[in-house]
Amino acid sequence: MQGSLMVDIAGTWLTAEDRQLLRQPEVAGLIIFARNIEHPRQVRELVQAIRAVRPELILAVDQEGGRVQRLRQGFVRLPAMRALADNPNALVLAEHCGWLMATEVIAVGLDLSFAPVLDLDHQRSAVVGSRAFEGDPQRVVQLAGAFIRGLNAAGMAACGKHFPGHGWAEADSHVAIPTDERSLEEIRRQDLIPFQRLSKQLAAVMPAHVIYPQVDDRPAGFSRRWLQDILRGELGFDGVIFSDDLSMAGAHVVGDAASRIEAALVAGCDMGLVCNDRAAAELALSAAQRLQVKPSPRIARMRAQGDADVEYRSHPRWLQAVDALRQAQLID
Repeated sequence: MQGSLMVDIAGTWLTAEDRQLLRQPEVAGLIIFARNIEHPRQVRELVQAIRAVRPELILAVDQEGGRVQRLRQGFVRLPAMRALADNPNALVLAEHCGWLMATEVIAVGLDLSFAPVLDLDHQRSAVVGSRAFEGDPQRVVQLAGAFIRGLNAAGMAACGKHFPGHGWAEADSHVAIPTDERSLEEIRRQDLIPFQRLSKQLAAVMPAHVIYPQVDDRPAGFSRRWLQDILRGELGFDGVIFSDDLSMAGAHVVGDAASRIEAALVAGCDMGLVCNDRAAAELALSAAQRLQVKPSPRIARMRAQGDADVEYRSHPRWLQAVDALRQAQLID
């Protein structure tokens, strides 16, 4: 039975404490970070150890490209998505990036990268910046759509973030509580367009730890108005809603880790991420056990559909994609 928590571990191998946490039925996923990664073989061995404890867990990573790329040694160093925008072959290159990233992530046994970023580059947010494809929402739809085609062709589901858009708020939600003072109508005319137009191609969405006070006084990830009325209702989204990391400063507005996981699940998140704080994860686990939230059947859709092919570097599509990105001077 799938639960409603995604957690993390401290090192490059499982401890007895990690195994005990992963055995809890409320834990449905695990995300790995740079500290968990040495090289592809080590990641595969770590994944095998995790699967031996809980074979059905969703295993995730942040592998967007650019500065947000946890898998590095032995992996293609993908460009930031903003670097694609001005290339005349941008759509083809975006699809290549999606396929390459997904193929390499699946090859080490992981299911999912939290990508693509659908935030607009309003030239305001340093934490978004070059992670965004573009500032023009129609262009983001085109580029992200191509990236998603690449993901899907490799067997990976797409997770769009950070709903309804983190590009206008200047503060970094990792260390602060950002606000976006614009009206709902203004957000609809701009930042919501990629989420709306791509809603059927997205298997998952991750909301922003941003407060939009003209819409709700809570961050989007804790807001039934954003998640139920707008994302599910207006946009017709039927995929998984992952919270952003509930240990981030932008989530602290609703209280301790127990309050945060409860608020996220009650608002409509299918899975809450509690990372980089084992005490918080254990508090969230206790809250999830107390809440007895019915697990979402949507979560199983996030498992990778591609084979973990360790020989992918000889695949003609891999060679074609790498060559195209090199010719465009986007990778070494």
